Amino acid sequence: MGKIGHGRKAKELSVTDTTDSNSGIIEGRNAVLEALRSGIGIDKVFLAKGETDSALGHIASTARASGAVVVEADRRKLDSMSVTQSHQGVIAMASFAEYVTIDDILDVARQRGEKPLIVICDEISDPHNLGAIIRTCEAAGAHGVIIPKRRSVGLSATVAKASSGAVFHTAIARVTNITAAVRELKKAGVWFFAASPGGDKIIWDSDFTCACAFVIGSEGSGLSRLVGENCDYMVNIPMSGKLSSLNASVSAALLLFEAVRQRKL
Repeated sequence: MGKIGHGRKAKELSVTDTTDSNSGIIEGRNAVLEALRSGIGIDKVFLAKGETDSALGHIASTARASGAVVVEADRRKLDSMSVTQSHQGVIAMASFAEYVTIDDILDVARQRGEKPLIVICDEISDPHNLGAIIRTCEAAGAHGVIIPKRRSVGLSATVAKASSGAVFHTAIARVTNITAAVRELKKAGVWFFAASPGGDKIIWDSDFTCACAFVIGSEGSGLSRLVGENCDYMVNIPMSGKLSSLNASVSAALLLFEAVRQRKL
């Protein structure tokens, strides 16, 4: 993998006549199909629910083959997403940065001569939260971020903006299954710490100097059961106020910079 840094740029969207460059939305059957064929990074393809058109079926199969997530949506949702108001039953969301692999993230750590420091986002759906997490990871010197393909926001324009451009300097992997990714990283010697209000260890009393990954749950439901069961430790952030939890990006920031502090001692 090449160096993650200033040389990493957003992919250019070549289908400009039906692409909103501010949002990464590509609309219309021909435009979406050509975008998929061209190799532009596509996160998701939204298709009109209930349509049996063979052209849409071909788009769906092409999208899946490229690794994009295909989602059925009703016409009202497509209309609300549409910029051109001529979506023809299909809208694609282009990725604003290239994804890497888990091995690439581990390679970043090896190249720096450091123990891996990774953040795993378990179904983060708010683009501002994901962008803030990626920005914090870049600032803290984390080696990468892992997100799932489904039930998660991808590298959209909003995420890129919320990250202040950190998406172009951070190794970000998108995986089919978070639990499988956890198991793969465990084989590489990585320990997993899940942020949870009910965690039995306070973050100040936890050892983050090892090869470690922080798992941050979704904004609404927190950690998914299977992911939580595969973590090594549940850690909590002590709070004195009336609220029982913090914003996902704030939790990630506290964990990351506690790890930075410990590793510099």
